Amino acid sequence: MPPKAAEMIHKGGPMSSKKSVPGPSKSETRAEQTTAIATEIIDREASERAKKTERLRAARLQRDAEIREDAANAPEKPPKRKAGKAKTKS
Repeated sequence: MPPKAAEMIHKGGPMSSKKSVPGPSKSETRAEQTTAIATEIIDREASERAKKTERLRAARLQRDAEIREDAANAPEKPPKRKAGKAKTKS
């Protein structure tokens, strides 16, 4: 054997059985972390948006109910007269 080949085997070179299944690369791990963080942010924003929508919907329904109540309690207005045609001199 050439000395370099013997050194590779001795130092755990390409034929080493210590790590038969390689783990994710550094860039894959970084991408997974980024995806997890992005997903968390998106989920949190969606939750906040749903809460805000529900709060605004409740406020709108309450406002509409108050408007209907005020309209029901308001005195009835007399009907407005329609403007007639202007008379022309003949």
